[in-house]
Amino acid sequence: MKSSFLNYLAAGLLVGLVTSEAQAQLAIHGETIHTMTGGVLKDAVVLIKGGKIEAVGTKSSIQVPSNYQLVSAKVVVPGLIDAHTTVGVSGLLNQKHDQEQLDKTSPMQPELRAVDSYNSLDPLVDFVRSLGVTTMHTGHGPGALISGQTFVVKTSPSTLELSTLNAATTLACTFGPGALSSGKDKAPGTVSKAMAMLRAELLKASDYQEKIKKADLEKRPNRDLHLETLQRALEGKQPLMITVQRHQDILAVLRLAAEFKLKIILDGVADASLVLKEIKASGFPVILHPTMARPSEEMENLSFETAAKLQKEGILFAIQSGFESYVPKTRIILFEAAAAAANGLTFAEALASITINPAKILGLTERIGSIAPGKDADLALYDGDPFEYTTHCVGTVISGVLNSSQAR
Repeated sequence: MKSSFLNYLAAGLLVGLVTSEAQAQLAIHGETIHTMTGGVLKDAVVLIKGGKIEAVGTKSSIQVPSNYQLVSAKVVVPGLIDAHTTVGVSGLLNQKHDQEQLDKTSPMQPELRAVDSYNSLDPLVDFVRSLGVTTMHTGHGPGALISGQTFVVKTSPSTLELSTLNAATTLACTFGPGALSSGKDKAPGTVSKAMAMLRAELLKASDYQEKIKKADLEKRPNRDLHLETLQRALEGKQPLMITVQRHQDILAVLRLAAEFKLKIILDGVADASLVLKEIKASGFPVILHPTMARPSEEMENLSFETAAKLQKEGILFAIQSGFESYVPKTRIILFEAAAAAANGLTFAEALASITINPAKILGLTERIGSIAPGKDADLALYDGDPFEYTTHCVGTVISGVLNSSQAR
């Protein structure tokens, strides 16, 4: 069911003239505005022009121009960022023709690009936007040693070129039981075999890298998309996002990163509480499993309190929606962060895990994750506490565009 902003106007939940015209001049008034970098502002205003935040401050300190459209909400936060999802690549229908998140024809396919299979018009994109998600780090899902390249995209219903923030963000990898193959003569069949395969492939890429550097133009090897992609990882230009859950597998991944001097993002880490010191010493950030994921198989040790334990140790982390094999194939980070807030995180820490923290992990703090002058005008508007289940997202602003209709 669709609910337009006119419904919210009539209900008194949203006040002001609302339009979806691109890059309108807007003034967003919030009874409370969580900026994530400039504190919490009461009775405040965000001025938006040309798709960017022009100014933010208390209503008494900012003069709202008469030609700006004024929109009000009880709570305004930065547009939510899903740190890891497959939305837009895995579709709502859960049918073969809209499931592009994993190609099992080979255990390692770093050359695959999720941006080439993304469907911006999939109903799931509209659905997560309706709850305040304005940016997603999406792409190939877990289930193969290297399943492909992820990318960062805004959930705005505009062209992919305009919505994409980074077309090749990470290499999506899986290490542990989740990456093993079954059946006769299929590899990898064990975790040690998986590690050997990863190391061998990285050594090939290292040799390729050296040949490219040393050989003259006539003697250089032919281009190899597979090795070129791994070469970027070896050069630190494209981190590996490694989905890994068990404590022994986490430690193995840390050894791999040290051996090849890789930049990695630890993803999932259900056993994080067992190796907190090692994760902290590595300096690598964590994209934590959905708080309310199922504690079974290699995720048997996950806990509602893992986020709070990461926070206490000073480990940079974000909460993700992850990948679900059933319809509608996505969790919602707003609810996952709310569960973490009920299990040890403060409100501000939980909100950071789905706004400024993922922006830091993805290297996009100059554009998204907080409300500050010069940043992209990405906001989520609510009629109450965002973590209360009965609260509604009454609107989003993405790159200065106010969405006039939200899926309900």
